[in-house]
Amino acid sequence: MTALCRSLILALCFLPGIAQALTVVDQTGHAVTLPAAPRRIVSLVPGVTEILFAIGAQDALVGVTDFCDYPPDARRKARVGDMLAPNLETLVSLRPDLVVATRSGNREETFDQLKRLGLPVYLVDEPPSIADVLRLVGGLGQLTGRRDAAAAVAAGLERRITAVRERVAGRPHPRVLYVLWPEPLIVPGRGSLVSELIASAGGESVTADQGQGYPRMSLEAAVGRAPEVIILARHGAGTGPAAREQWQRLESLPAIRSGRLYAADGDLLHRYGPRVVDGLELLARLIHPEAFTHPEAVTHPEAVK
Repeated sequence: MTALCRSLILALCFLPGIAQALTVVDQTGHAVTLPAAPRRIVSLVPGVTEILFAIGAQDALVGVTDFCDYPPDARRKARVGDMLAPNLETLVSLRPDLVVATRSGNREETFDQLKRLGLPVYLVDEPPSIADVLRLVGGLGQLTGRRDAAAAVAAGLERRITAVRERVAGRPHPRVLYVLWPEPLIVPGRGSLVSELIASAGGESVTADQGQGYPRMSLEAAVGRAPEVIILARHGAGTGPAAREQWQRLESLPAIRSGRLYAADGDLLHRYGPRVVDGLELLARLIHPEAFTHPEAVTHPEAVK
């Protein structure tokens, strides 16, 4: 590790094109000063990886986690392991001039180790709102010198968000139960991004008054709220709908009686990258299929009944 650290320090000293220092404030309020815009970034956050690709900064991305699987080209980047315990020797060997990490998915121990290695870290928090996702796009644009591209991406996302809200405006708000994890039952609560997405898609989350973020909830309590739409999150490519059979047995629920039990790709709704808007559109189509007149728009390829 010592030899790798020395290599890293030398690499940082002789990076070409260092001409102007750059100071940015990360999402936790800490100033991060770099000799110049980073040219070798390791992302420990799948959503950040997706944003860097979306704004055209992928050439600066030299390392990602095992969970960074979108877009497909992200899989071709060097892997540094999982989010909780990245392989620091592999990470250092990539000679990054910046590591982007998150307090909600990475461990404090990892931050301390990176600090001891002298690696600048730009921390992002889990955005609790759609607006925060758009701000993160802008922040990464500033960080990578891709302000215009980031602004264009954010503007395109905003237009799609507005279009969804206009389609569902004035319609009834069916009671929606979103199952993030089946056992123990974990649901979107107060201040969570998924709760806001459900509301923006024209639904009423039956768990939005629960604990902050993503609390646990008993099955009995969830059933007692008589959801009219149930959406089960799938996790990871190739995994099937979560606990579908368990819910189908609850025939007294309005959602089951009306055949409104769905599964959805959780990556669209849980990762705070540009695909959050894909997730919003998916939710709107599931909650309000009548609002989408074109047959191809009613059934999203990421959702199955």
